[in-house]
Amino acid sequence: MKPGYKQTEVGVIPEEWGITTLGELKPFITSGSRGWASYYSERGDLFVRITNLSREKIYIDLSDSKFVKIPSESREGTRTQLIEHDILISITADIGIIGYIDASVPSPAYINQHIALIRFDHTKTCGKFVSYFLASEQPQKLFRAATDIGAKAGMSLLTVQKIQTILPPLPEQIAIAAVLSDMDALIASTEALISKKRALKQATMQQLLTGQTRLPGFHGEWEVKRLGELLEYEQPTKYLVSSTEYDDSFDIPVLTAGKTFILGKTNETHGIFNNLPVIIFDDFTTGTQLVDFPFKAKSSAMKILKPRNKDVNLGIVYELMQMVDFIMTDHKRYWISEFQNIEVGVPSPKEQIAIAAVLSDMDAELDALASQLAKTRALKQGMMQELLTGRTRLIPKPTESASHAE
Repeated sequence: MKPGYKQTEVGVIPEEWGITTLGELKPFITSGSRGWASYYSERGDLFVRITNLSREKIYIDLSDSKFVKIPSESREGTRTQLIEHDILISITADIGIIGYIDASVPSPAYINQHIALIRFDHTKTCGKFVSYFLASEQPQKLFRAATDIGAKAGMSLLTVQKIQTILPPLPEQIAIAAVLSDMDALIASTEALISKKRALKQATMQQLLTGQTRLPGFHGEWEVKRLGELLEYEQPTKYLVSSTEYDDSFDIPVLTAGKTFILGKTNETHGIFNNLPVIIFDDFTTGTQLVDFPFKAKSSAMKILKPRNKDVNLGIVYELMQMVDFIMTDHKRYWISEFQNIEVGVPSPKEQIAIAAVLSDMDAELDALASQLAKTRALKQGMMQELLTGRTRLIPKPTESASHAE
């Protein structure tokens, strides 16, 4: 063991760090009440539920907000109203999802009975630091173990008080929380940029694939063609997988009908489809997927759609198909014979190539941002492992003090 470190029940930590239960820190602990149904409203004060919490981050997700209107004299409202620096923990069913109340959460806001509220004196304990610790790997393993007891698993407020946390000196708590918060801000900004770029691509596709906007140098009417004139189909019979043994370490994806799509991976080396790319069409859901990787098939309900000739740009046809309103038959199955007769407006081969190039550039930008996001998330996880175990130490600036706790 390195000098300056000690072995504890939660692992090796710095000697000056402590281990304590939440209850020993003398916080205010409560949970929401059950009687909120009569106060639900289209507008009003924020009502925080488990669906507003995420294991991906400690900050509250306000994208699916619900609201309540409660009488000003309500004792339950006073007891369960959230304030900045509060920690939230889901205590029923999916136990242990952590939330942290920062300045972005509107006030007043309230919680329901499925969430516990922990409120520290933030001049003594940094709630944001404790939130990050409880959301880290080791505590989350304990929460998952509790959840595995069953769907009716629940955690009492007494049990919440017994939850352990590590406790560095307050200035170090603040410094660690600040670094991890900066990483979350970077992740959030990248997610927002990806969302903006996706919306831009959708708008561009809508303009280009309907002919509302034409690229420079292209004029004239588009041809209206049936999908059957553009695509031919093949049954997956020759490519059906024979084994039921799947493993992520194997090389070849196995595709199936329905929402799952990639069922697993096989190590079979015969009967692999590799004349790519193709469009996979699903009889049962009228779903389509553009596939550019070798695969085997599990379901005969799939159809493998291929271009009929070299003038058909499969990527463009695929995007045109996404803009078609499929009408389900009485048997909730869209037969290939009906599908072939759907009509779409098709640009000339040269215009198809030009449109595909624009969309490909946008896809490349999105892929680069997605890769950047994945790396940032991985970096944050690595930093949590280092900082929340004390393997890497932060030295707070001399000017930092408990008065800047959050």
